[in-house]
Amino acid sequence: MAKDPKKSKFMQPMKLSEALVAVVGKGPLPRTEVTKKLWEYIKKNKRQNPANKRNIIPDENLAKVFGSKKEVNMFEMVKLVNKHLS
Repeated sequence: MAKDPKKSKFMQPMKLSEALVAVVGKGPLPRTEVTKKLWEYIKKNKRQNPANKRNIIPDENLAKVFGSKKEVNMFEMVKLVNKHLS
């Protein structure tokens, strides 16, 4: 018997930190939607490193989510964003 997709941990709405709300908008949102909105923000504001699109160069809003790093790998981004979900 397949799991109900609505009960998946990834689809469960999460409470967002104020720093994350400034980037993706009001929550609660599931992790999948947070990631989608994060990428929309990154592309809209041209925050990808042109030489390596997998790396994100944070602006002021993203820096509040990612910390003081000058550049964040897209895989590292997920780990950093998780700290802003509850």
